[in-house]
Amino acid sequence: MEYEVPKMVKGEGSKRPLKEKIVKIYEAFFRGEDPSLNNVNFWDEFFLLRANVCFLESKFEALTYEELTALKETVNNLFYQCVKILKDGNQIRAVNSLQTLGVLVNGVYGKAHGDYGFDCINLLVGFNSAERMMQTLIEHLSDILSNEYPSSLKALVLKFFLILVTATENVSQNTLLEYLMINSAFEAIIQLLNDTKARQHHGYDAVLLLTILVNYRKHEAANPYIVKLSIIDNEMSLNGFGQVVSQSLSDFNRKFCGDENAPRFFSSIATFLESMFVPEERESDKLNIRANNAVLLALYEVVHLNRNFLITLTHCQVDASGSSLCPSSTEPISIKDSASTSNDAELPPSNLLVTFLEFSSIIMLNTKDESNLNTCKLCFIILTCITEDQYANSIIHDVNLVYKVQLHRMPMRHRKVSHDRNGPYQPLACPMLDLMVEFILSHMTKSLPFELYHLCLGVIHRILCYQKRGRVRLQYQWKELWTALITLIKFLITQETLLAKNCNIFHLSVQVMNTLNLFITFGDTFLPAPSCYDELYYEIVRMNNVFDNLYSLTLRYTTGDGEWKDYAAKLMNSLVNIRAIINHFTPKIECVLADNGLSALTEDQVLDVVRSNYDTLTLKLYDNLDQYEKYTEKPIEAAFFTPLVRSIISEYKGSSSFKTFGNAENYKNLLLS
Repeated sequence: MEYEVPKMVKGEGSKRPLKEKIVKIYEAFFRGEDPSLNNVNFWDEFFLLRANVCFLESKFEALTYEELTALKETVNNLFYQCVKILKDGNQIRAVNSLQTLGVLVNGVYGKAHGDYGFDCINLLVGFNSAERMMQTLIEHLSDILSNEYPSSLKALVLKFFLILVTATENVSQNTLLEYLMINSAFEAIIQLLNDTKARQHHGYDAVLLLTILVNYRKHEAANPYIVKLSIIDNEMSLNGFGQVVSQSLSDFNRKFCGDENAPRFFSSIATFLESMFVPEERESDKLNIRANNAVLLALYEVVHLNRNFLITLTHCQVDASGSSLCPSSTEPISIKDSASTSNDAELPPSNLLVTFLEFSSIIMLNTKDESNLNTCKLCFIILTCITEDQYANSIIHDVNLVYKVQLHRMPMRHRKVSHDRNGPYQPLACPMLDLMVEFILSHMTKSLPFELYHLCLGVIHRILCYQKRGRVRLQYQWKELWTALITLIKFLITQETLLAKNCNIFHLSVQVMNTLNLFITFGDTFLPAPSCYDELYYEIVRMNNVFDNLYSLTLRYTTGDGEWKDYAAKLMNSLVNIRAIINHFTPKIECVLADNGLSALTEDQVLDVVRSNYDTLTLKLYDNLDQYEKYTEKPIEAAFFTPLVRSIISEYKGSSSFKTFGNAENYKNLLLS
């Protein structure tokens, strides 16, 4: 951030600008001098001088690690005085103290060369006094967040906390955070989410701070932020947390809808010009998506850890202006076209899960970019956690809680994308299944995102398991799901030579077959009508060549000695019922054709054959079709979240919010408050 250089003094012989008093004091510090000697009022006066953050940062940048080590006593003393002055309650001194502390942390960590352990703590605070000093500091900062202080001062406290927790890209290497584990600031931070005004000013920073703290050595040692986030049951706090996430995702969705609804002609011209003259703008689009990873990770952590939050997914609402809309009633809210009105405040509110599903559909549109791929994976992991929970499932299947959800679809050659936003009101399980079906159909490429397909099929399976166990009959177009699953099998067979080199297509195929077998074996417990069963069998018989080819594929791999032999054998076993259905009904259909001298049967005629020949069909009863491996972050996904947290920290440190830590706005706001 910039600071004003004093103007040239008018007078003869003036060649240099006069130095600010604070700059002279800084220079004395960096020479190892102590200007406070023989001046009992020095520190009171020093912290009334406006901190020159830019100059102080430049002095640290110019030092070598050895030179900084030689100034250890000076740095320790300055840190101590910054903490001490926070006691006196003067807001100007508090601002200058916090800005100075922020520069000290960045300056020391910037020279640490990857060693962020005890030496770093010793250089910054002094190891012998670190525990007492950090306890005092955290207590003072928590007090400011919890009590009646100006909003700008609270914002500065949060910024300093964020500087502290983002000092290292790998948050678990930041040993200084041990003091934040010993002296928890959780209550002070979460309290900011309770009040509407405080949440509007500080909600994002508070949620980001909690999210990073939750990820500090989360699998290595006890983390009080994980424990407290998992047990919090205060409705206002959980609603506040949800509104921060919902607001961020809603803003992204509205911006996307605004771009999407722009006139096609002008949009095409804009795209062409961007590609010619400002290609860097394309990178900013990616940054916009990555910027949402912080709130997505926050959503994941609270969904994964706190069962009480699940009700917030569908009951907490936020309007376009960010106002709290958490009524006691559970009346469903629909999403209207954001482009239909120029006044955002007129937009109806939307609950968090509806907003999240729309956001996920947007992210799915482009998974060729690795950062988008990771964001999409995070969305699918969140859906996995939601669909594993019994209570969440009861909400998304509740026929008395119906919603409109706008899902964005990828343009494809064989279909036209509809932009109709006036779809039906449905239980949220329906658009959730629609989202998964859309992913299956729109991502069958030679560079198959295998991991995303695995998660996608897992979400579908978990929804079906709930329906089977609870005998829930969801009114849904199941044929679309069956068609998507069979189309995926057909694609895997067609691209087997290429795909088998990079991923286990047999494992993916087994997931598909288990889902189909769940319908075949237990469909009578959750399909809405007997006619659905008839349609399922019709689709299997109609697509018999796909399953014949799949059987031939498994036969080829099971008779060889390749690495996929065991998986192919498992897949072959899962085909028993499908082959039994095909082998049972095909001769019956051929018999009807022969008896009536027909070359083909209509769909209704085939359905009649199916309905009249169930009794003689023998099927195998598979074990554990309604069982799945419970989601656990470690060890399966730990390697995914570690670099994700790093990227979030890196994104924040590159943001304008981080870079304007020491600007003049804090002073102006304090004077106005």
